Amino acid sequence: MKESVRVVRFMIIGTLNALITAAVIWLMMDVVRSNYLWANVVAYVVAQVHNFFWSKYWIFGAARGRFVREVPLFLIAFGCAYGAQFLALLLMVEGLGMNEYLAQFLGLFVYGAVNFVMNRKVTFKGKGV
Repeated sequence: MKESVRVVRFMIIGTLNALITAAVIWLMMDVVRSNYLWANVVAYVVAQVHNFFWSKYWIFGAARGRFVREVPLFLIAFGCAYGAQFLALLLMVEGLGMNEYLAQFLGLFVYGAVNFVMNRKVTFKGKGV
């Protein structure tokens, strides 16, 4: 598969993940009245279940099976991407005084960039990719 096709597919699934994340953040912050940090944690965890299967089979075309190897690597990639996003979120809200919703939105781009690189180069590398 061409890398440009992979990037477009990643953007499509990333958009769906962003919508899932935004919906959960809204639900947690506006309906449940949760702190923006807890809302962020819950939203990203929920979106990851969706993200793993789409990434494995449609974006990166990884071989069937290999879950024992891929799940831990996917979680490490998620941890790196989420950590970068979370630090950016804290910096934007606490350091720069940015609106919490805008910072959550901008954090999606930080997360997406790190997530793509980690999953492309580490989690789903191999014959099927």
